[in-house]
Amino acid sequence: MLTQISDFITAANVGIMLFFSVAVAPTIFMVLPPEWSAAYVRKFFPKYFLFLGITSTIAAALHSLPWVQISLAACAVVFYFSVFWLTPRINLARDNKQLRTFNRLHYTSVGLNLLQLAAFVWILIKSVLAA
Repeated sequence: MLTQISDFITAANVGIMLFFSVAVAPTIFMVLPPEWSAAYVRKFFPKYFLFLGITSTIAAALHSLPWVQISLAACAVVFYFSVFWLTPRINLARDNKQLRTFNRLHYTSVGLNLLQLAAFVWILIKSVLAA
């Protein structure tokens, strides 16, 4: 039962990540003026990363397979790294108009997020097949 709850949490995280990437982010930048979209994203991402870190931690604690627990815990650590280390540095680079540093850190953030999304999908497929 707890493993299924873990899988549901992981599936919800996939949905959240896909919805933000496909629907919310493009809309924000198409509809809002640049200064508003930047302010919105700056407030949104710490909450996004923290929420996904907490839910990944809970999913890791609930799952019965050790390799899934380790994989989910690793994803959680990356979310915490993103919220507490990476995001503040991205914002600082933007504030200081350090475009090269901003781009490097931003693309690192996007890449990590895509890897986490792929890991969640892989975990779900393997977990369901193992059941």
